[in-house]
Amino acid sequence: MARGWENKAVESMMDDHDNRSKRREPEKSPEQMEFEKREYSLELTRKGVLNDLERATNPRHRAQLEAALRHVEAQLRELGRAAEGRAPKE
Repeated sequence: MARGWENKAVESMMDDHDNRSKRREPEKSPEQMEFEKREYSLELTRKGVLNDLERATNPRHRAQLEAALRHVEAQLRELGRAAEGRAPKE
């Protein structure tokens, strides 16, 4: 009796493993991984600049941070345009 139960448990684990491997996302190309890495980096930088901007009191420092924010947002827009150009046609 115990042996039959054990076999069913092993079979169930194998089925679960097979199902998980079928549900995996397709592997990303090196270009896609680089794009996502760049986008993540820019978003993180933007959040950092916004955080610094909230606390900045010196007008010159605020101006510098605002310029940095405009620059990062321009890079994000450019990255978005590049992504639109690379998107597969449906």
